Amino acid sequence: MENRTARLTLLIDPEKKVAFEELCKQEDVTPSQKVRQFIREYVEERLGPDWREGRKDRS
Repeated sequence: MENRTARLTLLIDPEKKVAFEELCKQEDVTPSQKVRQFIREYVEERLGPDWREGRKDRS
């Protein structure tokens, strides 16, 4: 799990937001948890599961 957090602000169609929130509720996850999962999976798909290696010195 990450040690620090950063805020990501995005704009989304209001109807899509409602649908997304409803789907998250069905999975018993928060929208933030689901977005973090999407981002984690995307980064690991593109950079590999060990993407953090060699990046620890970067701020």
